[in-house]
Amino acid sequence: MSHIVTPDICDAHPQVDVLDPLFVNCGGLDAFHGPIRTIKCFEDNSRIKEAVAEPGDGAILVVDAGGSLRCAVLGDMLAEQAAGNGWAGIVIYGCVRDIDVLAETELGIQALGVHPRKSEKHGEGQRDIDVTFAGVTVTPGQWLYADNNGILITDERLPLEN
Repeated sequence: MSHIVTPDICDAHPQVDVLDPLFVNCGGLDAFHGPIRTIKCFEDNSRIKEAVAEPGDGAILVVDAGGSLRCAVLGDMLAEQAAGNGWAGIVIYGCVRDIDVLAETELGIQALGVHPRKSEKHGEGQRDIDVTFAGVTVTPGQWLYADNNGILITDERLPLEN
């Protein structure tokens, strides 16, 4: 994987969208990038569980969890499954849990925060739709670039130096 430095990407490609600086890096990879797949859910991680069970093919799962700070929609088991199935990362507009295990998982993970309570599982939520949060509308098929400096969204894959 190419080395991701989001400030350098912003300098070279000023047209990129930048998510508001709300997210913390929680995964074992400090930097990650890939094509976007989306989920919209609220305090129910059923669709996330479905998605991470499928081949990720280097994609980034972008989850609009409504900004909820009342429970976590991703924990150690789903993160480990995502890493094992080839997902490059997960960005959650919501919370995660099992933070110590997530930090050791070979997966890029950024979220609003950490919460010990698990989410509900009622089969609710939508997949592969436009989602809007942190000042940006994210569309499946766009590309995401993330590191400890921030999260960028582009319409197409950018040429990166190795």
